[in-house]
Amino acid sequence: MGLLATFAAGAAVVYKWTDADGVVHYSDQAVPGAEKIVTSSGSGNGIGGSTRALGGSAPNKASPIGLNYSVFAIQSPAKEQAFFGDEIVPIRLELEPALKPNQAIAWHLNGTQLTDQAPGTTAFALQTLPRGTYVIAATVTDLVSGESQSTDSITFYVRQPSELSPQHKKP
Repeated sequence: MGLLATFAAGAAVVYKWTDADGVVHYSDQAVPGAEKIVTSSGSGNGIGGSTRALGGSAPNKASPIGLNYSVFAIQSPAKEQAFFGDEIVPIRLELEPALKPNQAIAWHLNGTQLTDQAPGTTAFALQTLPRGTYVIAATVTDLVSGESQSTDSITFYVRQPSELSPQHKKP
């Protein structure tokens, strides 16, 4: 199920739940047993210090264990960026301060958690994606308190070369 987010004038409500197989889902529609998450919309470009706190906590509110990041945003790919053919899609998260030992990062592509990334991975590459629209997001979870914080979702596109668009032909 795709990651869906509805952005209102500065706030959005997203519902998060885990199915019987342990897969985490996000939706803009309420589902029985789902956790309601109120988020604030970021800078709009997904680059920079945009922070969104989940679970109702304020972005800069300190907690005893804390997910108090001054910078927490996906730096690559850029919002609405297009990749052509078999281009590698670089994924990079900027996170300051650094991830603590009791924290883990979960990456979600189109709402499905990527299981091939280590819990501390802040940069990797997606290879051989088929043509389509993709949404990437990262969530940091404190494994002791259960507190979590997510980046704004970034939408990017994979296009295929076309005879009608010779500048994007494969060599």
